[in-house]
Amino acid sequence: MDGEVGERSVIGLLCRTSDQAPDAVRGVQELAPVLAQRIGVEARMIGRPGEPRQARWEEDVRESRGCLLEAGGQVDDALAAGRSPVLVAAECSVALTTLPAVFRHRPDARILWLDAHGDFNTPETTPSGYLGGMCLAGACGRWDAGLGQEAVPVDRLVMCGVRDLDPEERSALERAGVPIIGTQLETLVHLVNALDDAPVYLHLDLDVLDPSELRARYPVDGGLTYEKLFDLLDAVVEACELVGFEVTCLEEPDRAEDIGEVLDPLL
Repeated sequence: MDGEVGERSVIGLLCRTSDQAPDAVRGVQELAPVLAQRIGVEARMIGRPGEPRQARWEEDVRESRGCLLEAGGQVDDALAAGRSPVLVAAECSVALTTLPAVFRHRPDARILWLDAHGDFNTPETTPSGYLGGMCLAGACGRWDAGLGQEAVPVDRLVMCGVRDLDPEERSALERAGVPIIGTQLETLVHLVNALDDAPVYLHLDLDVLDPSELRARYPVDGGLTYEKLFDLLDAVVEACELVGFEVTCLEEPDRAEDIGEVLDPLL
Protein backbone atom coordinates (compact mmCIF):
# COMPACT_ATOMS: atom_id res chain seq x y z
CA MET A 1 0.00 0.00 0.00
CA ASP A 2 1.23 3.51 -0.78
CA GLY A 3 2.57 5.13 2.38
CA GLU A 4 1.74 8.70 1.36
CA VAL A 5 -0.69 10.59 3.55
CA GLY A 6 -2.57 13.86 3.38
CA GLU A 7 -2.14 17.01 5.44
CA ARG A 8 0.13 16.74 8.46
CA SER A 9 -0.08 18.36 11.88
CA VAL A 10 3.34 18.93 13.46
CA ILE A 11 3.16 19.36 17.22
CA GLY A 12 6.08 20.11 19.54
CA LEU A 13 5.16 19.17 23.11
CA LEU A 14 7.20 21.31 25.49
CA CYS A 15 5.45 20.68 28.81
CA ARG A 16 7.04 18.23 31.23
CA THR A 17 5.98 14.59 31.45
CA SER A 18 8.90 12.70 33.03
CA ASP A 19 11.80 14.87 31.82
CA GLN A 20 14.97 14.30 33.81
CA ALA A 21 17.37 16.63 31.93
CA PRO A 22 16.97 19.77 29.80
CA ASP A 23 18.50 18.51 26.55
CA ALA A 24 15.46 16.53 25.39
CA VAL A 25 13.03 19.45 25.59
CA ARG A 26 15.58 21.58 23.76
CA GLY A 27 15.58 18.77 21.22
CA VAL A 28 11.83 19.28 20.79
CA GLN A 29 12.33 23.01 20.29
CA GLU A 30 14.86 22.33 17.53
CA LEU A 31 13.38 19.25 15.84
CA ALA A 32 9.70 20.17 15.54
CA PRO A 33 10.39 23.26 13.36
CA VAL A 34 12.85 21.27 11.24
CA LEU A 35 10.25 18.60 10.50
CA ALA A 36 7.55 21.20 9.87
CA GLN A 37 9.75 23.04 7.42
CA ARG A 38 10.54 19.85 5.52
CA ILE A 39 6.82 19.08 5.29
CA GLY A 40 5.86 22.66 4.44
CA VAL A 41 3.66 23.49 7.43
CA GLU A 42 3.97 25.46 10.67
CA ALA A 43 4.84 23.63 13.88
CA ARG A 44 2.51 24.13 16.83
CA MET A 45 4.48 24.37 20.05
CA ILE A 46 2.38 23.31 23.04
CA GLY A 47 3.05 24.20 26.66
CA ARG A 48 6.12 25.47 28.49
CA PRO A 49 9.11 23.45 29.68
CA GLY A 50 8.98 22.36 33.29
CA GLU A 51 11.88 21.86 35.65
CA PRO A 52 13.68 18.60 34.79
CA ARG A 53 14.06 16.29 37.77
CA GLN A 54 14.14 12.66 38.75
CA ALA A 55 10.84 11.59 40.25
CA ARG A 56 8.89 8.41 40.91
CA TRP A 57 6.21 7.45 38.43
CA GLU A 58 3.40 8.29 40.86
CA GLU A 59 4.59 11.90 41.13
CA ASP A 60 5.10 12.28 37.40
CA VAL A 61 1.66 10.88 36.53
CA ARG A 62 0.04 13.23 39.04
CA GLU A 63 1.96 16.38 38.13
CA SER A 64 2.10 15.83 34.37
CA ARG A 65 -1.51 14.72 33.94
CA GLY A 66 -2.44 17.83 31.97
CA CYS A 67 0.56 17.49 29.67
CA LEU A 68 -0.08 13.79 29.04
CA LEU A 69 -3.74 14.45 28.23
CA GLU A 70 -2.69 17.29 25.92
CA ALA A 71 -0.41 14.91 24.00
CA GLY A 72 -3.23 12.45 23.43
CA GLY A 73 -5.64 15.27 22.65
CA GLN A 74 -3.38 16.65 19.94
CA VAL A 75 -3.19 13.25 18.24
CA ASP A 76 -6.93 12.78 18.64
CA ASP A 77 -7.69 16.21 17.14
CA ALA A 78 -5.43 15.63 14.15
CA LEU A 79 -6.92 12.26 13.30
CA ALA A 80 -10.48 13.54 13.82
CA ALA A 81 -9.74 16.28 11.27
CA GLY A 82 -8.34 13.78 8.77
CA ARG A 83 -4.74 14.87 9.30
CA SER A 84 -1.69 12.78 10.05
CA PRO A 85 -0.16 13.67 13.45
CA VAL A 86 3.58 14.26 13.78
CA LEU A 87 4.34 14.67 17.48
CA VAL A 88 7.76 15.60 18.85
CA ALA A 89 8.17 15.10 22.59
CA ALA A 90 10.96 14.95 25.13
CA GLU A 91 9.98 11.61 26.67
CA CYS A 92 8.26 8.37 25.69
CA SER A 93 5.74 8.85 28.49
CA VAL A 94 3.40 10.51 25.97
CA ALA A 95 2.63 7.03 24.62
CA LEU A 96 0.30 6.58 27.61
CA THR A 97 -2.22 8.78 25.81
CA THR A 98 -1.10 9.04 22.18
CA LEU A 99 -1.36 5.34 21.38
CA PRO A 100 -4.89 4.95 22.77
CA ALA A 101 -5.88 8.06 20.79
CA VAL A 102 -4.63 6.40 17.61
CA PHE A 103 -6.67 3.27 18.30
CA ARG A 104 -9.86 5.22 18.92
CA HIS A 105 -9.66 6.29 15.29
CA ARG A 106 -7.70 3.48 13.68
CA PRO A 107 -8.30 0.13 15.38
CA ASP A 108 -6.91 -1.49 12.23
CA ALA A 109 -3.47 0.05 12.80
CA ARG A 110 -0.36 -1.55 14.19
CA ILE A 111 2.02 0.24 16.53
CA LEU A 112 5.63 0.04 15.41
CA TRP A 113 7.75 0.61 18.51
CA LEU A 114 11.28 1.69 17.54
CA ASP A 115 13.22 2.02 20.78
CA ALA A 116 16.25 0.57 22.53
CA HIS A 117 13.91 -0.26 25.44
CA GLY A 118 10.58 -2.01 25.79
CA ASP A 119 9.03 0.47 28.26
CA PHE A 120 6.79 -2.45 29.27
CA ASN A 121 7.29 -2.40 33.02
CA THR A 122 4.46 -1.92 35.50
CA PRO A 123 4.42 -0.49 39.04
CA GLU A 124 5.01 -4.05 40.29
CA THR A 125 7.97 -4.81 38.02
CA THR A 126 9.78 -1.49 37.50
CA PRO A 127 13.29 -1.51 38.95
CA SER A 128 13.67 2.26 38.58
CA GLY A 129 10.22 3.76 39.15
CA TYR A 130 10.69 5.77 35.93
CA LEU A 131 7.42 6.61 34.16
CA GLY A 132 9.05 6.51 30.74
CA GLY A 133 9.92 2.86 31.30
CA MET A 134 6.27 1.98 31.96
CA CYS A 135 4.41 3.91 29.28
CA LEU A 136 3.82 1.19 26.68
CA ALA A 137 2.54 -1.23 29.31
CA GLY A 138 0.21 1.51 30.55
CA ALA A 139 -1.05 2.21 27.04
CA CYS A 140 -1.78 -1.52 26.68
CA GLY A 141 -3.77 -1.64 29.92
CA ARG A 142 -1.20 -3.60 31.93
CA TRP A 143 -1.52 -0.96 34.66
CA ASP A 144 -3.87 2.00 35.17
CA ALA A 145 -2.36 5.49 35.11
CA GLY A 146 -5.76 7.00 35.89
CA LEU A 147 -5.93 8.90 32.60
CA GLY A 148 -9.19 7.38 31.38
CA GLN A 149 -7.64 5.80 28.29
CA GLU A 150 -8.84 2.67 26.55
CA ALA A 151 -6.23 -0.07 26.26
CA VAL A 152 -4.34 -0.71 23.04
CA PRO A 153 -4.53 -4.43 22.16
CA VAL A 154 -1.11 -5.90 22.72
CA ASP A 155 -1.46 -8.04 19.60
CA ARG A 156 -1.20 -4.83 17.54
CA LEU A 157 2.38 -4.18 18.70
CA VAL A 158 5.53 -4.78 16.66
CA MET A 159 8.88 -3.92 18.26
CA CYS A 160 12.10 -3.25 16.41
CA GLY A 161 15.55 -2.29 17.67
CA VAL A 162 14.65 -3.19 21.28
CA ARG A 163 17.76 -4.62 22.93
CA ASP A 164 17.51 -3.76 26.63
CA LEU A 165 14.66 -5.49 28.48
CA ASP A 166 14.33 -6.12 32.19
CA PRO A 167 13.65 -9.80 32.93
CA GLU A 168 9.98 -9.34 33.85
CA GLU A 169 9.44 -7.06 30.85
CA ARG A 170 10.85 -9.72 28.57
CA SER A 171 8.66 -12.41 30.12
CA ALA A 172 5.53 -10.28 29.73
CA LEU A 173 6.29 -9.51 26.08
CA GLU A 174 7.09 -13.13 25.30
CA ARG A 175 3.86 -14.33 26.93
CA ALA A 176 1.96 -11.76 24.86
CA GLY A 177 3.64 -12.93 21.67
CA VAL A 178 4.87 -9.47 20.69
CA PRO A 179 7.31 -9.66 17.74
CA ILE A 180 10.71 -8.25 18.78
CA ILE A 181 12.87 -7.68 15.73
CA GLY A 182 16.58 -7.02 16.09
CA THR A 183 19.02 -4.79 14.26
CA GLN A 184 20.71 -7.38 12.05
CA LEU A 185 20.78 -7.70 8.26
CA GLU A 186 17.44 -9.50 8.12
CA THR A 187 15.62 -6.74 10.02
CA LEU A 188 13.79 -5.22 7.05
CA VAL A 189 12.34 -8.49 5.78
CA HIS A 190 11.21 -9.58 9.24
CA LEU A 191 9.76 -6.16 10.00
CA VAL A 192 7.70 -5.87 6.82
CA ASN A 193 6.40 -9.41 7.35
CA ALA A 194 5.41 -8.61 10.94
CA LEU A 195 3.53 -5.47 9.89
CA ASP A 196 1.53 -7.57 7.43
CA ASP A 197 0.48 -4.64 5.21
CA ALA A 198 -1.49 -3.04 8.07
CA PRO A 199 -1.64 0.72 8.60
CA VAL A 200 1.13 1.85 10.96
CA TYR A 201 1.53 4.44 13.68
CA LEU A 202 5.21 4.73 14.48
CA HIS A 203 6.78 5.51 17.85
CA LEU A 204 10.45 6.44 17.48
CA ASP A 205 12.68 6.89 20.50
CA LEU A 206 15.94 8.10 19.02
CA ASP A 207 17.92 5.87 21.36
CA VAL A 208 17.11 3.12 18.85
CA LEU A 209 20.19 4.55 17.12
CA ASP A 210 23.54 3.26 18.28
CA PRO A 211 25.20 5.58 20.85
CA SER A 212 28.09 6.03 18.44
CA GLU A 213 25.60 7.74 16.11
CA LEU A 214 23.65 9.84 18.62
CA ARG A 215 24.02 10.44 22.34
CA ALA A 216 21.24 8.96 24.49
CA ARG A 217 20.29 9.38 28.14
CA TYR A 218 20.04 5.61 28.50
CA PRO A 219 22.46 4.34 25.83
CA VAL A 220 22.48 0.73 24.68
CA ASP A 221 25.12 -0.58 22.29
CA GLY A 222 24.14 -2.50 19.18
CA GLY A 223 21.65 0.02 17.79
CA LEU A 224 20.81 1.11 14.29
CA THR A 225 23.01 3.32 12.17
CA TYR A 226 21.57 6.42 10.52
CA GLU A 227 21.62 4.61 7.18
CA LYS A 228 19.88 1.53 8.57
CA LEU A 229 17.16 3.63 10.22
CA PHE A 230 16.59 5.55 6.98
CA ASP A 231 16.26 2.28 5.05
CA LEU A 232 13.91 0.85 7.68
CA LEU A 233 11.60 3.86 7.58
CA ASP A 234 11.66 3.82 3.80
CA ALA A 235 10.65 0.15 3.78
CA VAL A 236 7.78 0.81 6.22
CA VAL A 237 6.21 3.63 4.20
CA GLU A 238 6.69 1.65 0.99
CA ALA A 239 4.75 -1.29 2.44
CA CYS A 240 2.18 0.37 4.73
CA GLU A 241 -0.12 3.32 5.14
CA LEU A 242 1.48 5.70 7.64
CA VAL A 243 -1.18 6.88 10.10
CA GLY A 244 1.23 9.21 11.89
CA PHE A 245 4.31 9.14 14.06
CA GLU A 246 5.91 10.47 17.21
CA VAL A 247 9.60 11.16 17.88
CA THR A 248 11.09 11.37 21.35
CA CYS A 249 14.38 11.78 23.21
CA LEU A 250 16.58 13.92 20.99
CA GLU A 251 19.37 14.47 23.51
CA GLU A 252 21.60 16.36 21.06
CA PRO A 253 19.53 19.37 19.94
CA ASP A 254 22.20 20.50 17.49
CA ARG A 255 21.63 17.30 15.50
CA ALA A 256 18.04 18.22 14.59
CA GLU A 257 18.85 18.78 10.91
CA ASP A 258 20.58 15.39 10.74
CA ILE A 259 17.53 13.71 12.26
CA GLY A 260 15.28 15.52 9.81
CA GLU A 261 17.24 13.94 6.96
CA VAL A 262 16.99 10.48 8.51
CA LEU A 263 13.23 10.89 8.90
CA ASP A 264 12.79 12.03 5.32
CA PRO A 265 10.97 8.83 4.26
CA LEU A 266 8.20 9.69 6.75
CA LEU A 267 7.91 13.26 5.48
